[in-house]
Amino acid sequence: MSIKNVRLKIDELKTRMALIKNLQLSIGRVTEETPEEPLGPTPFPSLTTLREWDMKLLKRYKPYYLPFCDVCCLCTFGKCDLTGNKRGACGLNMSAQQSRMVLLACCIGAATHIGHARHLVEHLIEKFGRMHPVDVGGVNVEVEAPVTRLVCGVKPKTLGDLEVVLDYLENQLTHLLSITHTGQEGNNLDFESKVFHAGMIDQVGMEVADLAQISAYGFPKADPEAPLIDLGFGVVDINKPVILCIGHNVPPAIGIVDYLTENGLQGEVEVCGLCCTAHDVTRYNPKAKIVGPISWQLRFVRSGVPDVVVVDEQCIRTDILLEAQKVKAPLIAASEKNCQGLEDRTNDDPDKIVEDLVNERVPGVLILDPEKVGEVAVKVALKLAPKRKKFKVIPEVKDVIEGAKRCRQCYRCTRACPNNLPIPEAMKMAAEGNLDKLNEIYDECIGCIRCEHACPEDLPIHSFIVKAAEKKMKNETFKVRAGRGAIQDIEIREVGGPIVLGEIPGVIAFVGCANYPKGGREIAEMAMEFAKRRYIVVTSGCAAMSAGTYKDEDGKTPYEIFPGYFDAGGLLNVGSCVSNPHIAGAAIKIASIFAKRKLMGNYEEIADYVLNRVGAVGVAWGAMSQKAASIASGFWRLGVPVVVGPHGIKYRRMLLGRADKEEDWYVYDARTGEKVYVGPAPEHLFYAAETKEEAMVMIAKLCMRPNDTTKGRAIKLTHYIDLHKRLYGTMPEDIHLFVRTLADVPITMKDEIVKILEEKGWKERPIPDPTLLPRLIRKRKEEQP
Repeated sequence: MSIKNVRLKIDELKTRMALIKNLQLSIGRVTEETPEEPLGPTPFPSLTTLREWDMKLLKRYKPYYLPFCDVCCLCTFGKCDLTGNKRGACGLNMSAQQSRMVLLACCIGAATHIGHARHLVEHLIEKFGRMHPVDVGGVNVEVEAPVTRLVCGVKPKTLGDLEVVLDYLENQLTHLLSITHTGQEGNNLDFESKVFHAGMIDQVGMEVADLAQISAYGFPKADPEAPLIDLGFGVVDINKPVILCIGHNVPPAIGIVDYLTENGLQGEVEVCGLCCTAHDVTRYNPKAKIVGPISWQLRFVRSGVPDVVVVDEQCIRTDILLEAQKVKAPLIAASEKNCQGLEDRTNDDPDKIVEDLVNERVPGVLILDPEKVGEVAVKVALKLAPKRKKFKVIPEVKDVIEGAKRCRQCYRCTRACPNNLPIPEAMKMAAEGNLDKLNEIYDECIGCIRCEHACPEDLPIHSFIVKAAEKKMKNETFKVRAGRGAIQDIEIREVGGPIVLGEIPGVIAFVGCANYPKGGREIAEMAMEFAKRRYIVVTSGCAAMSAGTYKDEDGKTPYEIFPGYFDAGGLLNVGSCVSNPHIAGAAIKIASIFAKRKLMGNYEEIADYVLNRVGAVGVAWGAMSQKAASIASGFWRLGVPVVVGPHGIKYRRMLLGRADKEEDWYVYDARTGEKVYVGPAPEHLFYAAETKEEAMVMIAKLCMRPNDTTKGRAIKLTHYIDLHKRLYGTMPEDIHLFVRTLADVPITMKDEIVKILEEKGWKERPIPDPTLLPRLIRKRKEEQP
């Protein structure tokens, strides 16, 4: 591993040869060789190092553009109309502009995670020292940091080692962002290649962040039996002072927990969270509570339950200060990236800050010291809670009815609603004293309040919905398993073979935001369906919370029903957004541990292995943010398809294969060098599904890989056909494309499928040792005896 900024100073050195005085040596970097892990061909790849691999993917999975906007207005030449065959003043056409905007979104997302990682690493080095060891699983995880090793070709051993990696990421991010400037790149596919690069460095940045916090804060270390955490509005004890933490960067929340512990106040104050800070504070202290995903911010704040709101960074409502003021809850901003216009009180006396907040002299403060945030937040909550008495802005039932009578039935709210919810119908019923329809809307409302901004009567529609569902909301008590972090090496050894051979039908990862088309329950339903079918189901972020919002007839949530092991039928939560690389890392470790492929700086070969052999699919059903875009693009370059919900089309383009173009689906047989048709497996790299049912069928299909054994392919076809029949009522029309030999055909469906094959003129084809890389061909046919 590298050591940065080595400085040597010699005041005086006397030898037989010379007398040396005041010698100073400065070395930028000293690299320690690790001969036991040979370095691959692409350590610290530049923008174009993996361009050839990207073009192989883009030749098969071509961009399908869905312009969210027909003009470009990024420079003063604009606005430029790009419809039809038009080009802008700079020469850019529509396809390149759309790919450019995707790149810009992914750069924003990657910058967010890399900036988060930089802040976290610097803070933890200051607190624990540069030589604090990186440890994410002890003896259970020897292949730690698989993404960092794969991309950078280095093995970080200490917190200080992570700085070199961050230097590289920040360098690449600067170059990527520069490409979006007017008059730079002009080709849409080269923009897309750089999108893949942004996603790849984003994966490394997230991994660095989680490596650091797991190692320093003692989060669960690859623990399949991580504690079950209370989840939901109803788990928060409203009889206590309540501190609500929102965001993604956990040190301020940990400062709160530490202050309570050090002062003997555990149990006196409720600490709860929304979004990824909630995940990470409960990884630190399982007694903290998770309120829910990002979409639950307003319903919880307006309820008046929080006595103090603490925000750090990312995915926080930018009007959170205004909303907190409505319920008389002071706001503490704890990140320089989200100052909220507040005065910086970092260097002030804590008791003076507390006095100003409790006496409402200021609505909030900016404090950039996590420990001071902890002290101030706790003291304010204890003093303010009796005074506030959970002051709320959720109206009474009679106020909802009277407000509903003012509704003009203009439908502006429905047109503004991302999910086109039937708000006018619900308001009409409410005006008659029936709140049932508003109660129904609650489950599908994503809390954006676009309806309120569109309403000409300024009705607090979201608050009406929350009031109608108040009883339901207060009974929301679920469980989610604390983020376990990495996957153990022994787990990979046990499942590597069955996954690669297809006998475990796939690894399904539910990740991303909470912009769901029909509520978070769909995540739970999909996760349970695939866990029951013996897929490995992995979750992270807001999706991990949503997966827990379901109870069976025995009152058990999915995390209580299914084990937390990385094995067939398992349902495991790796943690917050920055824990996503543990999912990509599992696929990488299958190639490294099970298949013995070289890992360090060997990206192209590992990605080729994953694409052709590892049946993994990412599902970002509620994808909303730029971070979600960059997370997805990191999976694409690695060869893992991603399915998004209907709102995902707003990312402007999909990456779709054409099953009807046989020429796109040839690979090399590494045994002979021959080109072999393998069918559309996986068929797409980025796909938007309109419904849960469509998504489930597509997920099962995308798990198929060219390397599947006949037994494995039969298992995967069984699930694909069964889901298609159950949800669509018909046999898939493309089944013949996925049957290579008659041994692939599920035995229970043989007669029906063989008849279809005969009608399609199907012919048997060989099962190769698949690769897209000519250099991996072991022996060409003409060279064989």
